[in-house]
Amino acid sequence: MCWAGGFPKRGPVATVRDVNAESYRVHLQESDIPTHWYNIVPDLPVPPPPPLNPGTKEPLAPEDLAAIFPMGLIAQEASAERWIEIPEPVRELYKLWRPSPLIRAHRLERALGTNARIYYKYEGASPVGSHKTNSAVAQAYYNAQAGVKKLVTETGAGQWGSALAFATEAFGLECEVYQVRSTYDSKPYRHVLMETFGATVYPSPSDRTNAGRALQERFPDTPGSLGMAISEAVEVAATSEGVNYSLGSVLNHVLLHQTVIGLEAIKQLKLFGEQLPDQLYGCAGGGSNLGGIALPFLRENLEGRGNTEITACEPAAAPSLTQGEYRYDFGDTSGMTPLLKMYTLGADFVPDPVHAGGLRYHGMAPIMSHVYHEGMMKAIAVKQREAFEAGIIFAKAEGIVPASESNHAIAGALRAAREAAEAGTSPVILIGVSGSGQLDLPAYAEYLNGTMLDA
Repeated sequence: MCWAGGFPKRGPVATVRDVNAESYRVHLQESDIPTHWYNIVPDLPVPPPPPLNPGTKEPLAPEDLAAIFPMGLIAQEASAERWIEIPEPVRELYKLWRPSPLIRAHRLERALGTNARIYYKYEGASPVGSHKTNSAVAQAYYNAQAGVKKLVTETGAGQWGSALAFATEAFGLECEVYQVRSTYDSKPYRHVLMETFGATVYPSPSDRTNAGRALQERFPDTPGSLGMAISEAVEVAATSEGVNYSLGSVLNHVLLHQTVIGLEAIKQLKLFGEQLPDQLYGCAGGGSNLGGIALPFLRENLEGRGNTEITACEPAAAPSLTQGEYRYDFGDTSGMTPLLKMYTLGADFVPDPVHAGGLRYHGMAPIMSHVYHEGMMKAIAVKQREAFEAGIIFAKAEGIVPASESNHAIAGALRAAREAAEAGTSPVILIGVSGSGQLDLPAYAEYLNGTMLDA
């Protein structure tokens, strides 16, 4: 059983007595790792539109996904249960990095001259330096339980591919990754990290798949896109025995696994003496980090306990929420996935090769798209120079170089903190810092030497 916040009924590790206005961080104990993931679907006032079979245009049936996903994940994808228990082997592996810290950004507040109280939930201490490991471990576990021998996936900047490479090694599976060509070339140490964990990595589009060859012919000299890489990975999984596909964002079960972020943050804010944040900022591409930190807080809003303003911060080069259409579309470029109701720029969209990693995607997760469409969330678009300026300000103050994706959320929060300084207000601001940027330093170099494209 779990209580309302999704945590076990055990004694707290810290008390309000231990935490005061001058404290910098709250660390929970391993016993405070959530016992259940939170599924927001049953709490939404209007249910989200279902995915469709592209052939029949009828709602997707479980058997439609059985060729590439194990039944454990298929059940989560369509679940109407509010709480889904986290298997013990997954919780055991979570102990390597969870609970992750919630940090009060005192130095950042002083640097900005703001009275806002800024907190950030830092996911960069995971085995590969990002939030992606929260779902990678779960997906590898369910596939291993189903007897699958190998997982194939796509990755943008490499955060998801690295996480899955680690997770498959932990559960004895092989791993094959198709990485967007522009980041395979510009961030070489990302694929080295995946290979260190035993994965095989190919730049996408490649000549290894029918989809990759067709995409090369259709888009000569393309820098690649997540949609293209998804096409290749899905093809390999659908045509290979003992091989399943694994996705790092977008689908319901991925966002479900990430809710451990927000569930922990709710408890940690209370230890700081805060009830709930006034404003929450998360980076938005496919939707996994944003959903992970935001959906538990949205539940607090829906149940009348909070009034947190949630803002999705997406790259101006791939502005699906702020400029896309809300309609059914494919999740990949070749049209191999189910049709998803989402904000989309079109499955053919190929973004500029900006440094936004996994945010360079043509669509937004159906759940997050639905939440935005129903007016429960805001969205802003951030150009990459503003994003990296924010990342450097954050790094100088907090000593953490953020992932390029996280810089977009930080930029949104910095806008709000400066507005608060001008208005003389003191809102509580929470930022989802989804990962470390130590392997994103080539992008920082472009900003510092003035060659970064302002897109």
